[in-house]
Amino acid sequence: MENAVWTVGAKHDWNGSTKDLPMSPAAADAPAPVIALVDDDRHILTSVSLVLQAEGFVTRVYADGETALRALLDNPPDLAVVDIKMPRLDGIELLRRLRERSRLPVIFLTSKDTEIDEALGLAMGADDYIGKPFSHRLLVERIRAVLRRADQRQALPDPSAQGEDTMVRGRLTMEPARHRVTWDGQEVALTVTEFLILDALAQRPGFVKSRDALIQVAYPDDSYVDDRTIDSHIKRLRKKFRAVDPGFAAIETLYGVGYRFDQDG
Repeated sequence: MENAVWTVGAKHDWNGSTKDLPMSPAAADAPAPVIALVDDDRHILTSVSLVLQAEGFVTRVYADGETALRALLDNPPDLAVVDIKMPRLDGIELLRRLRERSRLPVIFLTSKDTEIDEALGLAMGADDYIGKPFSHRLLVERIRAVLRRADQRQALPDPSAQGEDTMVRGRLTMEPARHRVTWDGQEVALTVTEFLILDALAQRPGFVKSRDALIQVAYPDDSYVDDRTIDSHIKRLRKKFRAVDPGFAAIETLYGVGYRFDQDG
């Protein structure tokens, strides 16, 4: 299958040709974020691209890692969504080579049985991951969250000029500019969504954040996220911190109320 580059407001064929369709006024008013999709599954490329276009994004699709890597470096998009398991050049190796020259935001698509790959990908510099099968709405919200985080990083002042924007809460250290988290000096690899939730809790130790408040932090544009989504993120946060400290107990549950961060925990 040939690589096809798709753009918002167009009807697509797999040979890369396009037929123009009317663009919405919103799409014409401002440059739309460009999202690269890298997957050897034609059906995923088709369905995800159409969904993202409907949400106002421009999409480019690549059916193999080698073609995608060249394109990501030569003509960078705003974000790339990359499948881990691909022939010729898999997502992990693509990310390794990409990180040698670029800080382009990357979201991984993974299978449910690839937790080791997820951890390795995050440690190498992936910004988030989503397990297959996934909902299109969830993918759109993760993309928006990663793009917001990338914008925040760009807006931060130069750390060498004004001092680094670092938050220390007991044994926890968070560096938003680097998207870096450590516990007792040991690095903990978090997704963008996990980082946002932890940051909201750690900003005011001892104060309770309701699930609704955490939903607004992690998914401000989505009114369909339920409490169980936040509970799942909290569970994964605890699991990651307990991997470096089995006694980790700094994220407390107040049943029926929400969660809080105890910096002495």
